[in-house]
Order: sequence, then structure tokens, then C-alpha cells
Amino acid sequence: MRIFDIITKKKHGNVLTDAEIEYMINKFVGGEIADYQMAAMLMAIWFEGMNDHELSVLTQVMAKSGDTIDLSAIQGKKVDKHSTGGVGDKTTLVIVPIVAACGGKVAKMSGRGLGHTGGTIDKMEAIPGMRTALTQKEFFAVVNKIGAAVIGQTGNLAPADKKIYALRDVTATVDSIPLIASSIMSKKLAAGSDCILLDVKTGSGAFMKTLDDSIELAQKMVAIGEHAGRKMAAVITDMDVPLGHAVGNSLEIIEVIDTLRGNGPEDLTEICLQLAANMLYLVDKGSLAECRIMAEKSIADGSALEKFIEMVAAQGGDTSVLKNTDKFAKAPYSKEVLADKTGYITKMDAEKCGVASVVLGAGREIKDAPIDFSAGIIIKKKYGQYVRKEESLATLYTSQKNTLEQAENMYEEAIQIGNEKPPAIPLIFARIEKDKVEKL
Repeated sequence: MRIFDIITKKKHGNVLTDAEIEYMINKFVGGEIADYQMAAMLMAIWFEGMNDHELSVLTQVMAKSGDTIDLSAIQGKKVDKHSTGGVGDKTTLVIVPIVAACGGKVAKMSGRGLGHTGGTIDKMEAIPGMRTALTQKEFFAVVNKIGAAVIGQTGNLAPADKKIYALRDVTATVDSIPLIASSIMSKKLAAGSDCILLDVKTGSGAFMKTLDDSIELAQKMVAIGEHAGRKMAAVITDMDVPLGHAVGNSLEIIEVIDTLRGNGPEDLTEICLQLAANMLYLVDKGSLAECRIMAEKSIADGSALEKFIEMVAAQGGDTSVLKNTDKFAKAPYSKEVLADKTGYITKMDAEKCGVASVVLGAGREIKDAPIDFSAGIIIKKKYGQYVRKEESLATLYTSQKNTLEQAENMYEEAIQIGNEKPPAIPLIFARIEKDKVEKL
């Protein structure tokens, strides 16, 4: 078997055999297939695609290329959730304690932010003392005791994906739906949960810019998971507009606490309740409607907030900042972004808002760059709202005064103000299960 022949086969649009896919991935991870040859294969896949069977085999081989986690030591059905990333997306830290408070088990591995999208692990580390690297024994013990733990991904989880993604990043093949699906699902399958909910973002701040592409990606990932014996569902949610009002690590943790207290922004609260209900549904806690009621009750009675505090304490975090969020470190510099005219906000480019937060120090443009946990943006006016000239649209926060002007310019570019009120954008566009797409 030769990689040259496999590349040629896919280049002409033919279906690869299981053995060819296994050979290609295993030899590439082992260093026997050169980067330039795999780059050619990735481009062939970009143009010719893969069918569902090819994609399932590819993903499972990638998942088995490194560590796979056996969660059988954790009692009950385990449910995981993956978001394709966005601006102000702190949903994991709201829904995980909700699910745990309702009797679900969540043993979750999350990632760091890169580019304009924030990372759950960075947000968690804004809590002083918070440990996101636990031993497997500690991880399992926390989930068994509390019902939930969120940690960083292990270094050897799906190493094939890590190697392939590095090539995709420099060969213009990041935006291939089959390659995105296999990348996400290889890590999810290796992480071991019985059930997986996918939150696929769509819009200007998401990797998938159109609804059709988002639905296609969701369908591919659901099919992969079902083929691997996992119970799957996906929802398509909006990322044309940042989620909630806070963008930036400490600011988002404060908004998580507000939401768990029942005082969160309407859009964030609604999406979190929908996601939590779907996760509870996957672990057989009832119908979607019954699970929604359970999720709402956990916020109303304070049990979800209590679970979050318990989880943070179990992972070494200082819970005093959760009980009194004024204790979070404050950024020394701030600036208001003012409306340049009166009217309605007719466009809000979520990606540019996210880039503005990165400029302030809330995110990283290169891997392992330091983060200013206090930096970020509090959004005061969002898409569809009426504003007056000179009224504050947002407040920028940073520890680097020289970043304020650039971030202000970037944020102003993200906002368009017009005379007519724009049409409302749905928060949730569709729900996908095996062989089923329900547009909402």
C-alpha cells in the first residue's frame, strides 16, 4: 500500500477502504508519511469530500491514535457537550452545574481559546486557585461526588487530530466540513462519554457562517457519533451577535454567576436552558419539555449555583469570588465606546467584537500567549436595540492602556446603526438527531 495511490484515488473522487484510511492515519502519526503528502490528501478531501462511512472510519482511527478514556468508573450515564466556538460563549459553565443538579453526570474536557473565540479553560482559570489539570483518579472522584468536573484536554488525546490540524491551518483546508467533523468528534469519542450534545454555532462570529453549512456539519457529526455507539443530538445556535453581555474571562465568570442566580441576560439564559434540557434528555431524565422544567427549577431553587460552587471548590478554586464577584481583580483602564449617531443597531459583527477583546488582552493570537483575565468588554447595546448619539454601546477593560484606541476602532467597525429596526434573529435555528432535522 502506498500513500501516493491513496491520494490519487481520493483526488479522482473515489471512496477509500477502511484499510487505506487506517494506513494513512497510522503511518502519518508514526512519521512514515511526510507532511507534504498528507497536505495533498487534505486538499483532495477538501475538493472531493468523504461519505459517511469513510468519515466514521477516519474519525475512529483518529480517536484511537492516542489515549482513550474509559469513564466506566463513573456511576451512571455520562453526557458531554461540545460548542464549535464563539464570542461570549460561556454556556459550558452554566449548563454543566444545571445538568449535575438535575442528576446528570458530566465528565468534561474543554479547550483554551485561540483567535477571536474564548476558551472554557481560560475562563475557569480566571478563578484564583482553580485547577484545570487533574489526575484521572481526581477527575473521576469529583464527578462521582458532585456530578460534574471540567478539566483541560490531556496532551495525548487524538494526536492524529493535532498533527492534521497543524497542516490544515497552513494549507487552507480548515474550512472542510468532513475535516472539521472528524477533528471535533475524534476528541469527543476519545473522551469516553455515552451521550454527546453538539452546539453548532452559525453566523459572523462562528466558523460556520451559513445555516446550511452548520446543519451539514451537525448531521455529519451526529452520524459519526451514532456509528460509534453514542447517543447524539445537535442544536444550531446563533453567533451573529456575541452571547450575553460579557466578553472576557473574569467578566464572563461573573455573568455565569448572575445567570445561575436567575439574573443573566435573556439570550444566554435561554440558550443554556435549551442546551441543558437536551443534555438531560440524552441521559433519559424525561421528555425535552420535562427536562426544560427541571433545568429551570435548578436555577430557581439555587441548586445549580450550589453545584457550580461545589465543583470549583473541589478543583481548588477560591469560592469567595463566586459568592462576592466584586472580589475579582479589576482592570485598571477602561473606555466607553459611544454611538456616532441615533438609530437602531442593524448589524453587530461578532467576530470583530471578539477580535477587539483579544486586542485588549482577553484572548491570545498565538498559542500559549499570556491572558489578562480582567480584560474584556461589557456590551451595553446589542443588535436591534435603539441608541442615541453619544450613548455608550460598550465599555472596554484592559491592563494595557495603549490597546484601548485600537480596540475602540475595532468595536466601532463591528457596529452598524440605521434608521429602521432590523428583523429579529432566532437564538436557535434547528435541532438535529439521527436521520432527523427539525428547523425551529
